[in-house]
Amino acid sequence: MNNTMMRGTTVLAIKMDNTIAMGCDGQVTLGDTVIKSKAVKLRKVYNDKILTGFAGSVADALTLFERLEQKLESYSGNIPRSVVELARDWRMDRALRRLEAVLIVGDPQHLYLISGNGEIIEPDDGIVGIGSGGSYALAAARALVRNTSLHAYDIVKQSLLIASEICIYSNSNIIIEEIKAQ
Repeated sequence: MNNTMMRGTTVLAIKMDNTIAMGCDGQVTLGDTVIKSKAVKLRKVYNDKILTGFAGSVADALTLFERLEQKLESYSGNIPRSVVELARDWRMDRALRRLEAVLIVGDPQHLYLISGNGEIIEPDDGIVGIGSGGSYALAAARALVRNTSLHAYDIVKQSLLIASEICIYSNSNIIIEEIKAQ
């Protein structure tokens, strides 16, 4: 791996009880140096009805956020159709194909992970984690969902804190957004 590669993201989303909660840590590293500790890797889109989060290149993710927002507008907020069209463009368009990011997109009814290889994954259990600490947060979230009665927001918070204790590329400066079904 290139020593000057930018790393450091943990994003976790949970869809349960007519709610989606998504959170991220704030750390970005360049090689072995923390260059930002309060980065925001989440966005509310489509009139604050849909949450998105990213891991990977910030510039690439911003490009994908813009494309996603265009798709959501074109398809009246239909998340399944919008993510399929985004993944299709991402895979087929030469310029987009070079983008290095992974997205999570969700609302209280839908949750998807989208990658540049054209994968669209809807997790069976309504939990998805991405980034360097994503697997740690995912494991913690699954354990908390199975063994506690915590709400989605609290599970995201605790899981990200656990990931920050394990992953050297994650920190405990956590941002969480939540949307409840209306």
